[in-house]
Amino acid sequence: MTKSFNKMNLYLSSISGILLILIFPKFDLEFIAWFALVPFLLSVSMANNQRSAFKKGFTTGFIYFLGTTYWVVNSIYYYGPLPFSLSITILLVMVIILSLYIGLFGFLYHLISKRLPLPSSILAPLLWTSIELSRTYLLSGFPWSSLGYSQYKTLPVIQIADITGVYGISFLIAAVNGSIMDLIMFRKTKRKSLLFGPALSTILLIIAIGYGFQTLKEPDAGRAIKISLIQGNIEQDKKWDKKYQRDVFDTYLRLTGESLKNNPDIVIWPEASTPFYFGRDKEYTDKLTSFVKEHKIYLLFGTPRVKSFEKRKYSLANSAYLLSPAGEIKGSYDKIHLVPFGEYVPLKKILFFVNKLVVGVGDFVSGDRYEIFETPKGRFGTVICYEIIFPGLVRKFIKGGAEYIVTITNDAWFGKTSAPYQHFSMAVLRAVENRTPVARAANTGVSGFIDPYGRILMASGIFQEGAYSGNIRIGSRKTFYTTHGDIFAYICLGLTIVMVFFSVIKRNK
Repeated sequence: MTKSFNKMNLYLSSISGILLILIFPKFDLEFIAWFALVPFLLSVSMANNQRSAFKKGFTTGFIYFLGTTYWVVNSIYYYGPLPFSLSITILLVMVIILSLYIGLFGFLYHLISKRLPLPSSILAPLLWTSIELSRTYLLSGFPWSSLGYSQYKTLPVIQIADITGVYGISFLIAAVNGSIMDLIMFRKTKRKSLLFGPALSTILLIIAIGYGFQTLKEPDAGRAIKISLIQGNIEQDKKWDKKYQRDVFDTYLRLTGESLKNNPDIVIWPEASTPFYFGRDKEYTDKLTSFVKEHKIYLLFGTPRVKSFEKRKYSLANSAYLLSPAGEIKGSYDKIHLVPFGEYVPLKKILFFVNKLVVGVGDFVSGDRYEIFETPKGRFGTVICYEIIFPGLVRKFIKGGAEYIVTITNDAWFGKTSAPYQHFSMAVLRAVENRTPVARAANTGVSGFIDPYGRILMASGIFQEGAYSGNIRIGSRKTFYTTHGDIFAYICLGLTIVMVFFSVIKRNK
């Protein structure tokens, strides 16, 4: 009997894991998010002890993250290059680490729910939000596939992000799931106290959606900026091959030339778009500078920058440069949040046998300045690659005076997986959080424009070259989120700590 009971619990946990995969791109079945956690919550509530609840959470998390981060194998195997077996091993280690967070959720949910008279509609959102906040910052941070991102197309729901950040969306989703759980338990126990949580969640959801519809009625304001995004569609294994150096460079010059018929205020190339070290390779540096001067354009481009050269090894920065129509360097930004194992090896003395996965010589070092670039048409901050998935980092650019955000990325690493679409969807929440438009230039896609309300104005396909021009409108409004940051999520974390504290005391008694 116990074995069949545990087996049923395992099935319930697995169902939630599968449902959570379906709510993200490319499936985009976002409506499933509002009940995807229910089987998992049922399995945890029926667990015999905290250890069993942890296993249920781990099971859900393992399926959930395996299905949303499987693309890591593509990056490691094809571009590492590492053996397929080792690539799979690295993916599994990463998924196991991420699954521990959901396991912790299961452990704490069981611990608290068995000792404190709290409905799931209150406990689940507080706990889930705290777990997502922790996942953003611990162990370098990897907030991929957070619940809130699943609603990037549901505009009325996500507008509260300008107050709560993406965590507020996750909170709402978890609250609705918890409410369904409460209603199931009410039907079983007839405890009227279980109806309080669902009533409160319904009120919060109505307020959030009402706020969203009202916000979306606001007229577009601010001055317009015309931007051209250049998507070179350069295969990763050709980018740094000397045989293709001129072809790669000429592709970007040709596409930029085509974009000039639209009279852009600024042209943007993707991350590491130059197949040379700008400023160090004189021939190509001079050619690029001459091109900019000839066409009198502002050009932002990504390039690896040599910071030092010692013991026959380069120290590099993943950088962005802004050139003026006079060919002058108007500013540069060095990527602050580097990709572990992609741009540097953490714990190098211990993991000395692990090489970086990126193609290039030497190690990348992180920047320390939130550089604000300025043109006659506006000020902007540039985030490189997966920096766009960190809400706090992007917020610092806006707080520092940026009027819009440019994000440049490669994304060729991802191949034809769901990752480019997932990556793009996260930029939608950064726009809403700060009421700031986002322009995104990707090497292989998705490139596009997002307005301050999260509307996707244009999105390119992947693995196709093109020059995409569009207008964005910038204003000077500072949101509650921009000013105060993740205060909502930290309140949830604080309340979670209090709940755990009293649960432990009660258990000891």
